[in-house]
Amino acid sequence: MTQVEQLAEFVARVRYEDLSEDARQQLKIRILDALGCAIGALDAPPIKMLRAQLDDFGGKPLSSLIGGGKTAPDRAALYNSALVRYLDYNDSFIAKQETCHPSDNLGAVLAASEYAQQDGKGLMTALALAYQVQCRLSEVAPVRAKGFDHTTQGAYALAAGVAKALKLDQPGIANAVAISATANNALRVTRTGNLSNWKGLAYPNTAFAATHATFLAMRGITGPMEVFEGNKGFMDAISGPFILDWSQEDLEAVRSTSVKKYNAEFHSQSALEGLLELRAAHQIQAEQIERVQIDIFDVAYHIIGGGEEGDKRQIRTKEEADHSLPYIAAVALLDGDVSPAQYLPERIGQHDVQDLLRRVSIRPDAALSQRFPAEMPCHIQVTLKDGQQLSIEKQDYAGFQRRPMSWQQALAKFERLTTPYTDSAQRTAISETVAALETKTVAQLTAVLQPAFVHAF
Repeated sequence: MTQVEQLAEFVARVRYEDLSEDARQQLKIRILDALGCAIGALDAPPIKMLRAQLDDFGGKPLSSLIGGGKTAPDRAALYNSALVRYLDYNDSFIAKQETCHPSDNLGAVLAASEYAQQDGKGLMTALALAYQVQCRLSEVAPVRAKGFDHTTQGAYALAAGVAKALKLDQPGIANAVAISATANNALRVTRTGNLSNWKGLAYPNTAFAATHATFLAMRGITGPMEVFEGNKGFMDAISGPFILDWSQEDLEAVRSTSVKKYNAEFHSQSALEGLLELRAAHQIQAEQIERVQIDIFDVAYHIIGGGEEGDKRQIRTKEEADHSLPYIAAVALLDGDVSPAQYLPERIGQHDVQDLLRRVSIRPDAALSQRFPAEMPCHIQVTLKDGQQLSIEKQDYAGFQRRPMSWQQALAKFERLTTPYTDSAQRTAISETVAALETKTVAQLTAVLQPAFVHAF
């Protein structure tokens, strides 16, 4: 039996009852969080461009769009995934050499679950599967150092989750994963150098392709069964050899993911919490700051601190800003917050933040790097113009998997993100539906995501 057939056996086997109570609760928190991120992105320029394309091209109205309307399931997967992803505020999973955002899978699983007339238990099971596959592949088969994007493992996870939602049999699941994984090996250049809109659309594009592939498999199209271990397969061409026994896997990976407290790249979260704690404790004013020094683990340095993935001081766009530790550190000290408002074009271009970010220095620290990913440690020192030095050490942040976000904390974040786009009645309807998702149908969930946004598709 090939690796993909073993994975398919695992996908076919698992049931809602395999989820622990804690995993069920953590899934609900992440669904609520992802929906908040999605609604909070409805006015984003790339989302409007994407909506215009869907309006222009059309699609059979089988799956709902967050914000109103329906279209074909693969296009709903694309659009809803883009909404979840755009703000870069949804959950994260970290391994030593890879980071991913597992709630990126929600848009595709939601579209397929609605098409298949699933109930809430079915949606949660399919989503938990996608989490499990993506997180475990990120751990044992990292691809970032090889020049590939984390959407590469996502192609496996998405097809597994969508296939489960569609209730495919074991051969159908294997073919879906094989087609999706063979066809979607994305380059890491998406997240290096000068960042573009594609940073927020790369995973949604994989969601579109994986959903499309899974529907092809549902109709009988076959894929290469040796996608993992075969000649020029994933191990041979990209990841190198690894061992993953799918017969021993469960659905608990969601418990090892973290929810973002701040609207910024994940590896910045502990540093931002530390900076804001210093600011509040010492009532730091921007005009007092001479310089800021952040010593941090090497992964953060390389991705957002100016290391191997490029300079982080030339900040012109939202995509560049939320992946620049100098920018987000500076704006946190100036504004006392890091939320979508800190990425408006007029805020990014202001002199105060552009000046201060150039006085923020980031250094990798070997001792801190050894503690990652069990911790997200950093040491921060803010030097004031009068010579006073203020410092703080952080191990992690509130929302990290060792200090998980509560339902009430997630609800508060959801309220902040969605209030500009919804009324109180709709926000209550969404949160109450998610809180009791195991007793609901997917159609009931998608229904409450539409009424406040009347948009005829």
